[in-house]
Amino acid sequence: MDVSIIIPAYNEEKRILITLERTTTFLAQRPWSCELLIVDDGSGDATVERVRDYASQREAEPLIRCLENGRNRGKGYSIRHGVGEAQGNCVGFMDGDYKTDIAGLDAVMPLLAEGCDGVIGDRSLSETRIEVARRGFRQLGSQLFRRLLHKFMGLKDFGDTQCGFKFFQAPVARDLFARQKIDGFMFDVEILLLASRCGYRIAKIPVVWSDDPDSRFNPVTGTLRDLKELLHIHWLHRR
Repeated sequence: MDVSIIIPAYNEEKRILITLERTTTFLAQRPWSCELLIVDDGSGDATVERVRDYASQREAEPLIRCLENGRNRGKGYSIRHGVGEAQGNCVGFMDGDYKTDIAGLDAVMPLLAEGCDGVIGDRSLSETRIEVARRGFRQLGSQLFRRLLHKFMGLKDFGDTQCGFKFFQAPVARDLFARQKIDGFMFDVEILLLASRCGYRIAKIPVVWSDDPDSRFNPVTGTLRDLKELLHIHWLHRR
């Protein structure tokens, strides 16, 4: 199998079918053999039922599998779960609410074929197209977050660590996620820190991206949680 795409989902019953439909329509027009691994993170709504109903109605590729964490464990845990189940030669992930257009995979696959260890979406690149911009306070928070990462974590080579569109050679994905420990949203930072220290070659591509107006991110509690995770990453991987 050419590529495994992991889609973490938590209470996404309103949006998961849009993501699946757009993704499967795109993949049906491409030559790659694919699987979609939807990892439900303890949803309390009908996310799992929607995914399974959709999968049961399809006969063509891509193969759709629904994995369940059993309870809410976090996005980092969900991706790690998916990597452990993935069968593709390339393994990556995208968001369940379709923030990043799957068409970016057209740029990802040639770069992986050329030998890159990983390819990540980067919203800071000038060619990126932002179709729905972040709200003002989220944009300010993102800029401050980037400065913190550059100074505190030493990730100045990465202008955007948090774009939910990252793909790796399968052995690289397994290596990184075997080392990765953070279960929450800051797992991206940990993965890129590990990739940098391991000397993996990570390419960056522009994407088409839309903010989610229904985001459930709380700017106070969410920021405190993220800072706690960053401190934990710094402690776990201190030299």
